[in-house]
Amino acid sequence: MLAQAVQYPIARGYFLSRLPRWYPVAGMIELRSYIFRVFMAGLITAGAMSVSLAQDTTKRNDRPPEQPSPTPQHTEEKKQPVDATRYTYEFNQPAFVVSHIVIEHDALGRGNITFVQRTETPIVEPIEISSSAQGRIFGLWTELRFLDSNENYQAAKNFAHLGTYKIGMNDGKRKRIAEFNWSDNKTAWALAAEYRNVATQAIWIFDMKLAREMQPLNTPSLLTEVEGYLTRNELSDPHQLVPLLNELKTDYHIPLIARNHADRILKKIEK
Repeated sequence: MLAQAVQYPIARGYFLSRLPRWYPVAGMIELRSYIFRVFMAGLITAGAMSVSLAQDTTKRNDRPPEQPSPTPQHTEEKKQPVDATRYTYEFNQPAFVVSHIVIEHDALGRGNITFVQRTETPIVEPIEISSSAQGRIFGLWTELRFLDSNENYQAAKNFAHLGTYKIGMNDGKRKRIAEFNWSDNKTAWALAAEYRNVATQAIWIFDMKLAREMQPLNTPSLLTEVEGYLTRNELSDPHQLVPLLNELKTDYHIPLIARNHADRILKKIEK
């Protein structure tokens, strides 16, 4: 239709000169209107086709070139070998209030403490030895060269009435336990003292938590007890007590004297 519109111009004189003189005026107007509509329809169609072609060209040109996906490279992470060594400490003296203590932990200082206190029912509590205490304890184990040695740590003097100690190590291939009630080997005796401090601190925490729930009036005497441990350097790491002491100083279920005492102990630890 566009081609026909182009071939037949719509100049006014062209059509009027070729129409019979008797052609009605109304018909002439209608014919001119028809020719104009045909011409405009052709122009619109041609314009739409041009726009469509331009869009297709743009789409083809704008598409980024496809790049081959990179081949995934699998890198194996170097896994650190897990240290499966287990460490144990045991104390036994049936005449003592705390008659039996067993500490078991791994190379990260995590484990359990089992103790018998006033009754024959063992109490088991989780423990996590602090990083500073671990440094001292593992340093002493290394100094002893425990699995490579068969030294007898028992001194010539016998102090069995003060209790018997057992220290042990098991790396999965070798296992050794040494027993003594007194030792002239300063490293072995220092190691037993470190574990004794771990036990003292863990048992005191258990007693304090129990007193808060069941016997709040016992908290003042327990705070006096732990202050004595702190003064005599008989705690594994006093800073591990800070969260509990912060709770105690604002615990209105325990006596005011205990709350004030907890605050004083906190200041001693943090200074």
